[in-house]
Parts: sequence; C-alpha cells; structure tokens
Amino acid sequence: MTDLSAGILLISNPFLKDPNFIRSVIFICDYRQDGAFGFVINKTFDHDIGDLIEDAEGIRFPVYEGGPVQKETLHFLHQRPDLITGGMEITNGIYWGGDFAEVLKLLREEKLSRTEIRFYLGYSGWDQGQLEDEIKEKSWITRNANPNLVFTKDPYQLWRTALEELGGEYKQMVNYPIDPQLN
Repeated sequence: MTDLSAGILLISNPFLKDPNFIRSVIFICDYRQDGAFGFVINKTFDHDIGDLIEDAEGIRFPVYEGGPVQKETLHFLHQRPDLITGGMEITNGIYWGGDFAEVLKLLREEKLSRTEIRFYLGYSGWDQGQLEDEIKEKSWITRNANPNLVFTKDPYQLWRTALEELGGEYKQMVNYPIDPQLN
C-alpha cells in the first residue's frame, strides 16, 4: 500500500458499488490534511472536446469523466511542459493544467497526441479525513502513478492493468465479479 499523496493512483476495490467509481482508477493531483482532489482517468465521456467548448469547435479529441464534482468544469493532465506553459508537475513528468489557449492551438495543429494530454469533465474530491476513512474501509487500493498508466493507450483496460502490475493477490482481483452474490 502506497502512502496517500499527490501523484498516486486510487484503484477501486473490485466490490466497490458506488456507481461513480465502479472499476475506476483515479489520479490524485492534490492531497492535503483538509482533503484530496483528482480525476477518474479510465472512463471516457460520450462527447469530444469540440462538442463541449465553443473555442474548440471542430476538434475531435476525447474527454474523460473526471468525477462527480463540478461536472461543468474542464481540466487536463499532460506530459508536454515543453509545449504547454503554466502547468504544475504532480509527479514523474505528469503535469496538471497550463495555458489553455496554447493547448487549443496545439490541438488544431495536431501537435498533441492522445497519449500526451487528457481532458476531464468534473473531478473527484474528498473532505478532510474522508479519503483516509475510505482507505481504512478498503474501498481503494493505492499505488504510485506513472505516465504509462495515466496516459495509457487503452483506458478501458487500465483498472485491470494497474492491479495486474501489482502482482500477488491484486493480480487475482481482476477476475472478481462486481457483485460476489451473483456468483
């Protein structure tokens, strides 16, 4: 189990039934005593960025469901600080935010790939002590994040991949049913 901090992944327990977080992986961007903030990184939204933002009209680039909080806000993670200024490095070459006008220009010029930047609608957040309680209840498995996981080419397999890489008992969890009573 990895200590709670910015730059870790929360992997939902196979039996977690909260509809917002079933089989989800969350990248934590900010962790403090008064709470935590991050994005679900493995659930795509059914619209492209060009459908959601007037200035991005015509840009066909996927958006992910970042979480159930403030679903009208758009956020992004990237690994191109050489092209996008103003981002904050969270861990190991993974940056949060930056100059959105630059991002739109780079997208129009097709200078960013789907493995270099990800957009999230809404976010996941926890108040003071809430995430710690959920960890004690075994709702989440923690591990360090890395760019290969956060910017995976196959977000639909991310939950499985993140657990399998941990090995041991975690590798077995990928085969657990969502509801063991249905077995």
